Amino acid sequence: MGVDYYNILKVNRQATEEDLKKAYKRLAMIWHPDKNPSNKRPEAEAKFKLISEAYDVLSDPQKRQIYDLYGEEALKSGQFPPSTSSPSMASTSSSYPRHGHYNQRQPNQSFRFNPRDADDIFEELFGSEANGGGGGSSSRVNRGFSRANGNYGGTGYGEMRKATPVENVLPCSLEELFKGTKKKMRICREICDASGIIRTVEEILIIEVKPGWKKGTKITFPEKGNQEPGIIPADLIFVVEEKPHALYRRDGNDLVVNQELTLLEALTGKTLDLTTLDGRNLMIPLTDIVKPGAEVVVPNEGMPISREPGRKGNLRIKIDVKYPSRLTSEQKSDLKRVLGGVSW
Repeated sequence: MGVDYYNILKVNRQATEEDLKKAYKRLAMIWHPDKNPSNKRPEAEAKFKLISEAYDVLSDPQKRQIYDLYGEEALKSGQFPPSTSSPSMASTSSSYPRHGHYNQRQPNQSFRFNPRDADDIFEELFGSEANGGGGGSSSRVNRGFSRANGNYGGTGYGEMRKATPVENVLPCSLEELFKGTKKKMRICREICDASGIIRTVEEILIIEVKPGWKKGTKITFPEKGNQEPGIIPADLIFVVEEKPHALYRRDGNDLVVNQELTLLEALTGKTLDLTTLDGRNLMIPLTDIVKPGAEVVVPNEGMPISREPGRKGNLRIKIDVKYPSRLTSEQKSDLKRVLGGVSW
């Protein structure tokens, strides 16, 4: 039999004209070259032409009769046995219910296979829809095909619309944005297989979070949305969302931390002990008198700068001084004695 045109269109051997049209339309919208990315264009063109050839043969009564009786090679070569009244032939030919049955006459011996152009078939079945019901031949100028070199392209009716991008939140801790990490995102989406059947599949997408990424950073996976006939799948976009941290707050490339000192510590000094986002102990001595609202800056201990590897922002320590709620008379006298001669 050679090529199985029925299998290509995913129809049975009793398929009617309407069955063939529906099957062709479904598959054409999946394998139309303009619906596929450039790296899959050669495969799409080949399958689109094969789908068109299958429809051309099975929708034409004479071609279909010869194909059913003698197969693809005889159809294309025009070499098939002379007319007979074989009962088996009559039985086979009558299996096609196009307007009832095949005409029982045997194929014309002068038949020559003349395949229709894939562009013309597509235009015939979709042209009137694209032009508000007008005739197919009037829409030739609007087709998305370039027939001069046999390739497909352009910006006419054949070019498919792309679905609106789909955005999802990608929650990241401040530690993850500091050190970088890999996240695995499980998605479920609908795809059309080669036969046009829509099914749901699960995929794992790997996102490599770079050190220093900020809230609002977008990671795009092209055409990972649901597939629909006639529509290019949407891009799937993940948007970084920064989780609140118990100690640190991010301000651009800087990290901000609040520290409270007693009045005694503010006056006499203290060594701050902080744990960094990558787990290091950071000792910061405060030897000068610290006033309320003061800010101590530690260079290069902030967030990594993603576009400048090796560089970091600053760590900014905001100091709050806690005053005693009450003092005894003796304590007040001691303070007056100690601080009375201090230069302010």
